[in-house]
This record gives sequence, structure tokens and C-alpha cells, in this order.
Amino acid sequence: MDTMTLTTTGATGTAGSTAPAPVGPADARPQTTHPASRAGRPGRLQRLWRGADADPSWARPALLGLLLVTLVLYTWNLTASGYANSFYSAAVQAGSDSWKAFFFGSSDAASSITVDKPPASLWVMALSVRLLGLSSFAILLPQALMGVATVGVVYTTVKRHFGAAAGLIAGVVLALTPVAALMFTFNNPDALLTLLMALGAWATIKAIEQASPKWMMIVGVFIGLGFLTKTLQVLLVVPFFGLAYLIAAPTTLRKRIVHSLLAVGTMVLSAGWWVAIVELVPASARPYIGGSQTNSFLELTFGYNGLGRLSGDETGSVGGGGATAGGGMWGSTGLFRMFSSSVGDQISWLIPSALILLAAGLWLRGRRPRTDLRRAAYLVWGGWLVVTMLVFSFMAGIFHEYYTVALAPAIGAVVGMGAVEAWQRRSSAVGTIALAAATAAAATWSFILLSRTTAYGDWLRISVLAVGMAAALLILATRWMHARAVPFVLAAALVAGLAGSGAYAVSTTAQGHSGSIVTAGPAGSSRGPGGGGMGGTPPQLPGQTGTTQQGANGTTQGGPQTGGTGGGMGGLLDASTPSTAVVAALSADAGSYTWVAAAVGSQTAAGLQLGTQLPVMAIGGFNGSDPSPTLAQFQQYVANGQIHYFAGGGRGFGNQNGGSSASSEISSWVQANFTSVTIDGSTFYDLTQPLQ
Repeated sequence: MDTMTLTTTGATGTAGSTAPAPVGPADARPQTTHPASRAGRPGRLQRLWRGADADPSWARPALLGLLLVTLVLYTWNLTASGYANSFYSAAVQAGSDSWKAFFFGSSDAASSITVDKPPASLWVMALSVRLLGLSSFAILLPQALMGVATVGVVYTTVKRHFGAAAGLIAGVVLALTPVAALMFTFNNPDALLTLLMALGAWATIKAIEQASPKWMMIVGVFIGLGFLTKTLQVLLVVPFFGLAYLIAAPTTLRKRIVHSLLAVGTMVLSAGWWVAIVELVPASARPYIGGSQTNSFLELTFGYNGLGRLSGDETGSVGGGGATAGGGMWGSTGLFRMFSSSVGDQISWLIPSALILLAAGLWLRGRRPRTDLRRAAYLVWGGWLVVTMLVFSFMAGIFHEYYTVALAPAIGAVVGMGAVEAWQRRSSAVGTIALAAATAAAATWSFILLSRTTAYGDWLRISVLAVGMAAALLILATRWMHARAVPFVLAAALVAGLAGSGAYAVSTTAQGHSGSIVTAGPAGSSRGPGGGGMGGTPPQLPGQTGTTQQGANGTTQGGPQTGGTGGGMGGLLDASTPSTAVVAALSADAGSYTWVAAAVGSQTAAGLQLGTQLPVMAIGGFNGSDPSPTLAQFQQYVANGQIHYFAGGGRGFGNQNGGSSASSEISSWVQANFTSVTIDGSTFYDLTQPLQ
């Protein structure tokens, strides 16, 4: 009976389309209500609640409930993180005050230097701040809304060819992924990047359905905007987006190639306009490009943020990566990196299940026609998952656990699609065994991950394992089971698969996170040994100490700071809040200066800037290793009376790993030539008072 046709929505989402329909047993057919059976024409609110005529009656209410719960989860404690990553919050503040800073993504409103990423995510947050005023809520609300939107996009895309149940499973898996709960309540660029990649997958499926050059160009727009969010990372999804179209679009090979080239051209245009402007504008008329050594966005893209991340050779970074089997500054690399003790509880809860269901889904669709839309969906989402996971596993350069949020939509989609496909094909051995194996894998791996923390005691991990393994065994016996018992078995499988990650997600949103390196999970003590990766701990260079401490869940927590100028690693990876006296001193006669202060390192500068809401120059950019400004340039700024104070205690790595030593030269020159003043326990140098 596994070849019986289901009643489904077609390629355009309406009944009666000629698109290939998915297959499954008769009892897997969606329950539909024929339009003729309805009394009168439904109003807008009724239609919003009911959804499309061909959908099951429960589908739209379930979706709305999922989106509402996701919104509550991501917003109920949103402001607990304060300014979150002050590095980006300072740039948001600058962009809300200056359109020039807004366009370039400058760290300060006077546009001395940019952040080390393109500015698309900053644009969204800066517009929110312009509308609502500067606050934690205004900065982080767009991120939470992006999370809700991503869940909706994944649901919609999966539902098109696998049904509402698959879409809901995909959406729930995504919403309850711990690192997603972290990044959609934080102000890093990863939230917008993840949404844009999900939109790219949605548009790719639409393009394949219709063999549409228009929709392929829309794919290019989303990828281009993703490039303006986090440069080359977005390109990891492109190979299988293109491959799926080249294989499955119902048109000639020539047209498929032409349409793909149109998508590439649109991608280049949608990202290239901003890059061209930045590269063509004279350096004297724009801020320095943070993260580069030659004031070039192209160098930043292909060097520090590009190939350097793969090889570990990022000029000016805090250090190199590790060998394939060894440990380095950013942890051990290798095939099992996503399952390590520092990364596993962020993202890997359902990766084993997803891989099992992906393999089973491709096998079950193996003999379908070239244009089979379900197989195309497996290629889109499965290719995204496998390629991104492999790159993250083997990249030897800068790697943070939160990068893995880029895997969350693909994991959710593959689990949703594969679980429904396997259930619909349960009359075959492949379908039944795959579903049972995926359930057992989820329960077993969740048990292992939960064994790494004492936050939930033993009851959760034992319950997950017991319920999951029982459900896996019962799935093998569903054909001999009473029909009324089957839903309880399936519900048990879902609960066992989601309980661990869900607990971690709730724990993540229940606490605040700040700094440049943050991780998801409970603030409980670790049960097992530390991981081979960073684990959320700031890297320490030989002979360097700092006040930043690692929280119990791996988050960086600033230790005692003096007056808010930062100290040790706390000044590099997190900002501290300046005291009232420091704010008053820097704000005095601020209109007479272009920058009320300068500080080595972007985080130290960001703390002062967010406290005063006035421009503070970040010398050397994030790491203090960029040649911006040079000593000669800084001396000229001082001679012109453009900078009032220089903050002592700022942190940077200078010429570490080939970076510039300009920040060290500037610091030495200031200390040798200007009067130091102590403001509420913090040391500053008054650049208007040279030593006699």
C-alpha cells in the first residue's frame, strides 16, 4: 500500500496542481475539508485561523501555536543579556546616530573603523534603535523576531511536499535547538544569516517546482544578502541549492544551467553593490575596514574571515587553529567535532537521527523520476547539513560554538521530512527500521549529552533513555498494534527526542549572556571533563591574565573591573560598564571633540561608548591588531584636538600572528607624553595635557 497517492497541495501550494504528489499509505492522507462543505465565505480572521482549504483542520492552529510559543520563549527574558555582545551593540548605537556609520558598519559615530563583518545585521538593529531608542530590548527584539520567522519559513518549506506534520516537527526541532535559542536572543550576525539561508532554501524549492528563473534570482538575492551579513559562510549552502535545481527542475538541461547562472549573477549584484562602493570610495572618506591589514574589504573577506578560517592563518587574530587530530587555540578538529564536549550540547542532539533519516529518505526516493520534489528537498536540506557540518568540523581557524546555529534549520527540516517519509513507508523494512533507529539514536545521544551536566539531576536523562528506547521498540511493532495506541508511541518518540534539547533551550533563555564568546545550556556544573575546544572560555596567551571568568555553562562573565575601562581578557572579549563618574568626565565638553576617548581594542571602547553614547575610537579594531590608526595618524588627531582621553587598561594582541603593532606604539607614546588622571579608580590619559 506504500504506493498509494496522497491528496496534497501542489507546486504552487493550491489544490489541483500537476506537481508530483508524495506517496504513502491511505491512513497517512491529510484530513481535508472541501470548500463546498463550508457555510458561506470565511472572513479574514477565520481564514487566518483555518489556513488553506487542503490543509488538515489542525494544521494552521498548530502552526500559530508553535510561532507563539517560540516568540514567548525567545522574548520573555530578552533583556537579561543587556547589551549582549557590546562590540556589535556599540556599532548599532553608532549607526543609529550617524547614517555614514550605519552604511559602513562603523564602530563609532565618527567612523574611525568598522566592525570585522559586513553591516547587514547591524542595519536591522540600528533601524530598530532609531525607532525605539537605544536599549537592550530595541537591539535584541529583531533577533528574536528573526528566530520566529526562521521557524515559520522552515515549516512552510517542509510542509509543501511532506505535509503539515513534517513542517511542525521541523519547526519544533529548530525552535528547541539550544544554540538557536541562544543566537536568536543575542545580537551576533548569525541570527540574520540563518534566516536568510532558510529563505534561500524556501526559494530554491519554489524555483525547482516551477523551473523558474525568477525564483532562482530570488535565491541569489537571499544569498547575496547573506554575504552582506557574514561574508563567505553563506556560500556553504550554495552547492546543493544549485545541484538540486540542476537535477530536479522540470525543464531542459540548457535552461537549468542558464537559470543557475542567473542566480549567481543576481547573488553577485545583490552583494557586490555595497562591496564596490566600499572599495571605490577613497580611504580618507570612509572608516578603516576592521579586521584587515590593508584597509580592504576584499582582504577581510578572503583572508581573516575567509580562507584564514579554514587554514587557521588569520593575520592579526589571537592565534592559529589545531591540526586534524590535535588541539589548537580553537579546539580539536576532526569528523566528530560537532559531538565534542564543547560543541555537542549546542547542536548535536538530533544530528545522528537526521543523518539516519536523510540516508533512508534518499534510499526510499531513489527510483523516483528526476523531477521528484521530495528527493530535491532532501538534496537542498541534506546537502546544507552535510557540507556545513564538515566545514565546521575541519576548519582550523577561529571557531566558536555558536557558529553551529547555521545547522539548526537543516537538522529540523531533515528530521521532519525523514520522519514523515519513514512513517508513510513503514510497510517497508527501510521505513520502519529507519524510524526506530532514529528514535533510538536520539534517545541514546540525548542521554549521553545530559550525562555531561548535573543541572537536571538523573531523572531527565534516565527518562529520556527509557521512553525513547521503548518507543523505538514499539515502532517496530506498530503493524500488530491497536490503532489507538499508535499515536501514543509516536508522541513518546517525539518527547524523548526533544526533551533534552528543549530543557537546554529553556535554560538558555532563562539567563543572560554577554561578551564575544557565549554558549547555550544550563548554568550548572559540568559532570564530565572539559572539552577539547574553547568551551566558551576566552583564549589565554602565554603570560597573559585577565579578570573574565568562565560561567558554569561556558559563558564569559566579566570579573571585577575598575571604572569600566576593562582589564585583562575582559577588555578584549567583553565590555564593562563605566561608572557614573567616568561617564560624566568623558561627556564634559564633548562637543569640542570628534572622539571623547580612544581605547585599545573594540570591546574596551564599546563599553565607554555605550555608557556615554558618544564616539570612542577603537584603536586597532577588535583585537587591537589592525593598523588603524597608525602612530602618525593618532599623533595628528591629538595635535588637532580631536581626542580628549586615552583609556588605560585596554587590551589587544598587537602584532600577534602577523598583526600590526600600531596600538602598542600609540599606547607607549601616550604614556610617555601625557598626564595620567584617575577617574573613580580608572586610569585615563588627558590628551589635552602634555607632560611638562
